[in-house]
Parts: sequence; C-alpha cells; structure tokens
Amino acid sequence: MYQKTTLDNGVRILSEEIPHVRSVSIGIWIKVGSRDENDKNNGISHFIEHMMFKGTKKRTPKKIAEELDAVGGQLNAFTTKEYTCYHAKVLDEHFSLAVDILSDMLLNSNFAQQDLERERNVIIEEIKMYEDTPDELVHDIFAKTLWQGHPLGRPIIGSEKIVNSLNREDLLNFYQEQYTPDKIIISLAGNIRHEKAVEILKPVFGSLKSKGKSRKSLPPAGASEVSCYNKNTEQVHMIIGTPGYQLGHDDVYVAQVINTVLGGGLSSRLFQEIREERGLVYSVYSYHSSYNDAGIFAVYAGLSKKNVNQAMELIFKEIRDIADNGIAETELQRAKDQLKGNLYLSLENVNSRMSRLGKSEMYLEKVLEPEEIVKKVYNVTNEDIRRVAQNMFQSNKFSMAAIGSEKDCSEIEKAFYSIKDN
Repeated sequence: MYQKTTLDNGVRILSEEIPHVRSVSIGIWIKVGSRDENDKNNGISHFIEHMMFKGTKKRTPKKIAEELDAVGGQLNAFTTKEYTCYHAKVLDEHFSLAVDILSDMLLNSNFAQQDLERERNVIIEEIKMYEDTPDELVHDIFAKTLWQGHPLGRPIIGSEKIVNSLNREDLLNFYQEQYTPDKIIISLAGNIRHEKAVEILKPVFGSLKSKGKSRKSLPPAGASEVSCYNKNTEQVHMIIGTPGYQLGHDDVYVAQVINTVLGGGLSSRLFQEIREERGLVYSVYSYHSSYNDAGIFAVYAGLSKKNVNQAMELIFKEIRDIADNGIAETELQRAKDQLKGNLYLSLENVNSRMSRLGKSEMYLEKVLEPEEIVKKVYNVTNEDIRRVAQNMFQSNKFSMAAIGSEKDCSEIEKAFYSIKDN
C-alpha cells in the first residue's frame, strides 16, 4: 500500500514502505517534456536536465557525482515527451543525503555560461550518436510522421541547429516557467516511513511558491503517411503503426494484450513467424505506448531490403487476422499470464515501484494496486480483442517510417501502400 501527502503549494509526495530491503529509491518528477516546447526551443527540456548536473552554489559537478558514489548510491535523470525525472537510489541510512543532493540540483543549479557551452557540445555529440543509431532514430521519425505538426511528434533531444541557438536566458526562462511546485511529484519506495520522508522533504520543497505555465496542447490527430529517411545503412529499419490509446482509457489493457500476442515477446506471433520460421529479420517486435491524451501501436523490424515486402505482408496478415478473428483462447490466457508475471516481477525492484508511483500519479492522479491492474487484464475477452483491433487496425489509419537508401525508400513506400490497402 502507498501513502500520499500533498503540500500546501501543490507538491505531491507518494511513498511505499518496503521494510525488508535496505535501500530507498527516490524520484522527483517534473511535468514538463518535449511536448511543452515549440519549434524554436525543441530540446530545451533535455538541455536543462543536463545542466542540473553541472554544479550548484555549494557543489561542483564533481562533488555531485562523488557524494553518492562514496556511499554506493546511484544518481541519474531522463527526459521524455511529457515529463522529466531525476532519481537516486541509496541505502536507507543515506536517504537525507540523496534528498539534499537532488534538491540542491533542482533548486540551486548555477546554469554557468562556461558549463552551458561544454554541455551544449556534449548534447550535440549525443544527437550525432543518435543519428548513427537507426533502430532508435526511426521511432522519432515515426512519431513525427504519425503526429504531423503536433508537439508529441517532436524529438526529445532536439536538433543540432536548435541546441546551438539556445542561450542561458532561454534555459532560465523555461526553467522558471516549468519547474514549479504544482508540477512536482516526489515518489519513494523502499525502507522509509512516509512520515519520516515528509518530515525531510517538506522543509525543502514546501517553501516553493510560484505557479507554472499550464499545458494547453490539444490531442494529436493521426495521419496516414510514409516517411523514409535517406541513409546508407546495411539494413532497412521500419516501423508500421497506428494511433493507440491514452493512459487512463479502459481499452489500454486490451491493447496491451493484443501487443503481447502480436509482438510482445519471444513467443509472439511476429517473432515466431517472421524470425523463427522464416529467418527474415534479426529483430521484430510490437509495442503500445500511451501518453496523456494519445497513444501509439506500432511494429518495428530491422531487416535486409530484399526481405521488406515479405515481412510487411506477414505483419499485415497477422494484424488483420487478429482484427477479423480475434485470438485463440490459449493465446489469450498466455498473454494475460505473461502480463501478470511481468508486472509482479517488476515489483521486486524498488526502482520499478518508485517509477510506478510517480507515473501513475502523473497521469492518473491515483495509483492502481497491482491486483486491480491484473483484474483489468484478466477481464479482457476475445470480443474486446476484436473490437479494439478493428478500431486500431483500419488500413486508412496506418503510417510508416523507414530508414534506408534513396532507392530503397521509393520501393518501400510503393510496397507499403500496395500491401496495406489489399
């Protein structure tokens, strides 16, 4: 069971006490990500995340790194389309130290000009590395293709041109607009009592006063387009997908069952048919990603150009079969058991428990107990499978993104329109 306290300024503190472990995981979640940016500052949320590690009024970057290392702790952060998270894991006896370091980073970072220039170069190198990783890059190309012109279609990391254009004033203004108490959630899991955690956290975060800029973006409208990024790669990397369901929608659980059957593991239809039976790919999988007001259901494959058409035909064949016929009862039961197992195994990790609290509060403003989630999964019927699959898998809703040579791109686009409409 978890406990929740909301401070007078809106900061929310959620904790789950696990007395049989010696560790505590803490995450500070800020409701700001790339969807809160615009075309001129895309990537600024990620830039600010980097700057938080570059020194405060009382700590140098080296001291930030050394203090938790010295006690065997871990410190990291990440930025997504809709939130930024700073997190640490320490022995329970060092919880106060973790709070002190994280709060110092978040509330007292210097944003020094010389550090900003160094970190700008680091981020540009990160962008270049990302460009050289086509199996990751293709996901951003697909989001931009499906959600054309919408903030959710923007890459989290930004572009070299925009990162080079951002200055200290830009970062400080965005930080002051977004890093406000009404957008802060603190989640904890491990050997810590809720009352003790609040006693330590309240003096630090309870004094924050300002109110943030609200998110006003409308839900994206899915497009049906093809984008092919011309790059000389050994393989073609492609994603075929369609709009899915937002977090909080009842049919999210149905979509997750469909995903598990279609491409969610080694026993899934796509993996068994396309890789194991025919040897057409090294990697093939599906996924369903949910956001505040939208979702994506997609299939990724990395393969040789000569196998693209056949693999595409097999992907659409399996998709249509689920929409038309549902799935076998044995498949349905196996998928439910798989999702249940994945959930309960993840709860053996304090980091996973901390993340579950933070993300649930961020999106749902409540935390579903594991048993409640499992019940929703086990309530999914074959009728639900067909209904949701028929809604998602309409041919006019599909988009595609690919990375390959110029010649490959033109052929892939023709094949996609031919296969999806037949």
